[in-house]
Amino acid sequence: MSTNHTPGMLPNRSLLDIDRDHLIHPVTSFRGHEARGATLLESGQGMWLTDMAGNRLLDAFAGLWCVNVGYGHESIVEVAAEQMRRLPYATGYFHFGSEPAVRLAEKLVEITPEGLDHVYFTLGGSDAVDSAIRYITHYWNAVGRPTKKQFIALERGYHGSSTTGAGLTALANFHRQFDLPRAWQHHLPSPYPYRSDTPGDDAAIIAASVAQLHARVAALGADNVAAFFCEPVQGSGGVVVPPRGWLKAMRDACTALDILFVTDEVITGFGRTGPMFACDDEGVSPDLMTLAKGLTAGYVPMGAVMMSEKVYRGIADGAAPDLPIGHGMTYSGHPVSAAVGLEVIRLYQEGGILANGQQVAARFDAGMAKLAEHPMVGETRGRGLLGAIELVADKSTKARFDPSLKIPDRLFAAGYANGVIFRSFPDNIIGLAPALCASDAEMDEIFARIAKTLDGLLDERDIRAALAA
Repeated sequence: MSTNHTPGMLPNRSLLDIDRDHLIHPVTSFRGHEARGATLLESGQGMWLTDMAGNRLLDAFAGLWCVNVGYGHESIVEVAAEQMRRLPYATGYFHFGSEPAVRLAEKLVEITPEGLDHVYFTLGGSDAVDSAIRYITHYWNAVGRPTKKQFIALERGYHGSSTTGAGLTALANFHRQFDLPRAWQHHLPSPYPYRSDTPGDDAAIIAASVAQLHARVAALGADNVAAFFCEPVQGSGGVVVPPRGWLKAMRDACTALDILFVTDEVITGFGRTGPMFACDDEGVSPDLMTLAKGLTAGYVPMGAVMMSEKVYRGIADGAAPDLPIGHGMTYSGHPVSAAVGLEVIRLYQEGGILANGQQVAARFDAGMAKLAEHPMVGETRGRGLLGAIELVADKSTKARFDPSLKIPDRLFAAGYANGVIFRSFPDNIIGLAPALCASDAEMDEIFARIAKTLDGLLDERDIRAALAA
């Protein structure tokens, strides 16, 4: 039922009431959200957000790992508006297309790792993963190896929340009551140096992951395994940073095992870890790569699957020319999103955003190192402008705080009160992903506000009592 009100006047019900009654928010407790209510944002500029109560906040998480260029770029707005006026929509069905989609496909092939010569556009990361799964299944059927149906990913991994991708995701919230993971979805231990059996021994951590992959493929049968999915740095699992060399070793293992290697760069892509893509850091070229978030810097929805010639050729040659490959979406290659993507990439390359992110990463590292000395911090870790601060009750044993203390909720609320937004993970980890446009002064301010937040929590009696003496 609509609520009638005079144009220009507020309705009788507040926006918060309307939100409670009607809007379902992602990954929230329905009843919990009703009790808490929404935090409504009103505007953004650069690194800063303003909420509807007038609070000005430093966004140290780039929205949801995505607003890599910062808020308020007029050139992006202008490109989107111009494209809307000229051609607001063009289907990719029936052999139709549009110039922005074609140009963006060309640009992505140019900047992604060598060998990824084909692009399928999606609306975001979850359906990019879902599309990759569908294309992989089709590929193995098309090349006459239909038994290869098992998929392997990592514990603490995140690969979206689609019906199939959420099973490759290995976080309890995405499995509970959803009948996931499925029987064909398997997970290996996360390459988590801080909580590894061999902390500080990079070679041992890498060797363990390779051995675990070989063992799981052997147990499932080499002729039954289709692909291995991984994030170069695990994002929603707590920003777990594998040792350098891990990604290349897993790529080589997949090649030896004759399974497809898929990198999920939805979070790590577009300068987040330093280079344009995290794969670039180790010279890795996957069979497929999923992209989103930084592709359009969150200004409009868009994702992509980058596909190697090997996979493309297998699918293309496995069907008669008059038979369509039955996977598609209404908004695949949307011209407005594609135009925005082209402008965002221009800003990375010609506008100095990528270079700025690489430069300010030194300030980010310095801030992380200083926070590592805090009594509540067990470890700080990161790569580029992607990082985590892991809080522990005991630095020597790495024991976590008791969940009854509700550290994550208290941490986020205290940070917000101190004017900084970060990710507060369930296991007492602060996630950071500031925009690549940050200045040194803004980066320093982020860490000053986080330090103030941690100091405030440390002053609370129950938290101080929980710390090891």
